Amino acid sequence: MKLSTKGRYGLKAMYDLALNYGDEPVSLKSIAERQGISENYLEQLMANLRKAGLVRSIRGAYGGYLLSREPSKITVGDVLRALEGPIGLVDCVLEQDAVKCLKYENCITRTVWEKISDSIVKTIDSITLQDMCNNTKNNSET
Repeated sequence: MKLSTKGRYGLKAMYDLALNYGDEPVSLKSIAERQGISENYLEQLMANLRKAGLVRSIRGAYGGYLLSREPSKITVGDVLRALEGPIGLVDCVLEQDAVKCLKYENCITRTVWEKISDSIVKTIDSITLQDMCNNTKNNSET
């Protein structure tokens, strides 16, 4: 499974919002500068994250973006699904709308892909934005 820039950059932006959780709205410009992401591209990502209910926007001179809920309540999996779609290594083991080929029932490699996909899903659903923030804090203390 290879993530596109949507997933990678979107997760960076969400991490930035998590670091600033509880403060004022964060402007796209400031996120773009800190994370090294094009502001125009970031705008597209935020639209998808807003549709998924992960962020909310505040208009006006002091506007920007905020997480829609606490960082401990948003997982890496939530972010990746909002930006990349269903998780899966190959089409036959997608979380939603798996495509069944003619050999689906007796495919020996499908069981391998299922186990790998299950491990990925379990991992990304176990890591929250708060975990990422805590990890940064712990790394800076050592």
